[in-house]
Amino acid sequence: MSFWWTRTQPPVVEEAISEDLPRLAEIHAASFQHAWDEDELARLMDPDGAFALVIRRANPFGTRMPLGFILIRSVAGEAEVLTIAVDPAHRTRGLAGKLLQEAQFRLYAERCECLFLEVDTANEPALSLYKARGFRKVGERKGYYRAGDGDGTALVMRVDLL
Repeated sequence: MSFWWTRTQPPVVEEAISEDLPRLAEIHAASFQHAWDEDELARLMDPDGAFALVIRRANPFGTRMPLGFILIRSVAGEAEVLTIAVDPAHRTRGLAGKLLQEAQFRLYAERCECLFLEVDTANEPALSLYKARGFRKVGERKGYYRAGDGDGTALVMRVDLL
């Protein structure tokens, strides 16, 4: 016999709020060697044209703790992924893909024409995700990343939204 409260609910993607900042900073620190603190994240989320989405546990009896987030800046019909990060304990579950998909839907609704990002050439999981979401390489930046597994080259990738 199955009870409704024992079923696993899918995670929920929604707008980040200021109360999420400590957890977002933790996730970012666990994901990148150059971590952004709460103040940096707040500054990046504040300007017009920027938004942050979080993916949360959908748990009616406990925490709705953020498991990951994406930060986007949009100007003049073009947008950029500033960062996307998922708690290492919750990776490989498709959470980053859900965040990216929701951000793309939102940008499409806002009539944004394209979305750009930079990614380390050594970050195979991210490259696989971005290719699956329709991104293509439009440039390279040698020595962009100081720390990492590869030579520091960043791929500049783009997906058309309209």
